Amino acid sequence: MDKKVTIYSTPTCPFCIRTKQFLKENNIAFEDIDVSSNEQAASVMIEKSGQMGVPVLDIDGQIIVGFDKEKIKSVLGL
Repeated sequence: MDKKVTIYSTPTCPFCIRTKQFLKENNIAFEDIDVSSNEQAASVMIEKSGQMGVPVLDIDGQIIVGFDKEKIKSVLGL
């Protein structure tokens, strides 16, 4: 069963780009939310993660802040 993956990111953040590349390489479908142009989404992200930094991943409700490859792999079961 596929997990629901949401990534809160900005277009200029290098770790966001790397995280999305990593998800694509592993054929993980994800919803990409640009928090630089969406104030409401930015508020949701801050509420979930407790911080302003991107990327923030929400994998079935489990929050990962930053491109923590090992943690992402573990949560996704890769």
